Amino acid sequence: MTYKKLSEQVHELSNPQRSDTFVKMFRDAVRDGKFEAAYMPERFTMPKQFTRRGSEGTYLRDTKEMLFETTPKFDKWFEEVNRELAAARKGGTIKPSVEAIEAGLVDFKQMAAETRKKMQASYEKGQALGQTRSKTKRK
Repeated sequence: MTYKKLSEQVHELSNPQRSDTFVKMFRDAVRDGKFEAAYMPERFTMPKQFTRRGSEGTYLRDTKEMLFETTPKFDKWFEEVNRELAAARKGGTIKPSVEAIEAGLVDFKQMAAETRKKMQASYEKGQALGQTRSKTKRK
């Protein structure tokens, strides 16, 4: 039997900003009997940076440590949950960053195509503007 701490598993998430949701889903799965886990006496700090509405800066949250068995069933569950949490969440979009692109959360080719389209539209607008100005000056 191999055991693992919840704090270690949280650091394997593709998107650490979703660690709070993951811990909640983990606890729900344990309560529903999907796999076995036990509370440990210590606590750990989640990697998510929380922000308070209307104030600057971020803060961290602690949660109870848990120990669980790593089984193929758990690995399958984690893979699905991790994929689900890595995908764009409901409301809001993932900000494009090198990390997000490397993690596959943002489609680089799609971003490049959108950029090209914006640049082309801007160029055409400029050309059209230049042509209308040259026509009006000739009168």
